[in-house]
Amino acid sequence: MYKVILITGGSSGIGKAIGEFLSDKGYIVYGTSRDSSKYPESKFKLLTMDVTNNDQINSCVNQIIDYEGRIDVLINNAGVGITGPLEEIPEEEIHKHFKTNLYGPINMIKAVLPFMRKKRKGLIINITSIAGYVGSPFRSIYSAGKAALDLISETLNMETKEFKVNVVSIAPGEYLTNIPKGRFHSPIREESPYKISYKKGLETMNKHIDSGADPRIIGRLVYKILNSKRPKKKYLSGSFIETLAPFLKFIFPQRLFEYIVMKNY
Repeated sequence: MYKVILITGGSSGIGKAIGEFLSDKGYIVYGTSRDSSKYPESKFKLLTMDVTNNDQINSCVNQIIDYEGRIDVLINNAGVGITGPLEEIPEEEIHKHFKTNLYGPINMIKAVLPFMRKKRKGLIINITSIAGYVGSPFRSIYSAGKAALDLISETLNMETKEFKVNVVSIAPGEYLTNIPKGRFHSPIREESPYKISYKKGLETMNKHIDSGADPRIIGRLVYKILNSKRPKKKYLSGSFIETLAPFLKFIFPQRLFEYIVMKNY
């Protein structure tokens, strides 16, 4: 019996790549999008749902349960980017960001977990980021949200172990996605004391994404996790230096590591 998979943010980027890969492997895949009608050519079923709307979350989950009888795997992938000097990011945008990238996954977990607990089996995969392990200039809010989701994954796995529900986090590095289009970034202001450094940092971030890896790599990784009897709790996926960086952070002297990161940006 093939597993029933629910992927948030399934219309593009990593979510789409995961959904297509698993669909090709015969899994029953449901994805979500804020407007599924825009993607009639999707290779798997897309449902309209906004992760910031609890009514829509519950409606979506119940719809799948009513039709399939279960949700075996939840993949919390939906997310948005945000950049800017912390001093200049509007408070409203900070709240909006956490509502999508942190509270969204939390509320998805709350909606799905009771059904997994009742079946006494399930898998929750939270897509975090290497940016949640290694901070870089002008990504403070994004890194904070991903770091929080990573720790939630770690602690939740201990809470749900007795119910045979595994919780895993995948931390991608730079992948070729359309996240810059939906990203909020504080404008580069002429009078800003951060003008020069922020402009350079923003250009570097965009170059990294433009030269990012194929998101289908994450699809293959998820497939591997689904077929593992004892999946690891944390997976890092990216270039050699990206996956090495979190470890170097604790080996190198702090000032040296900070110098390397800042020189990179």
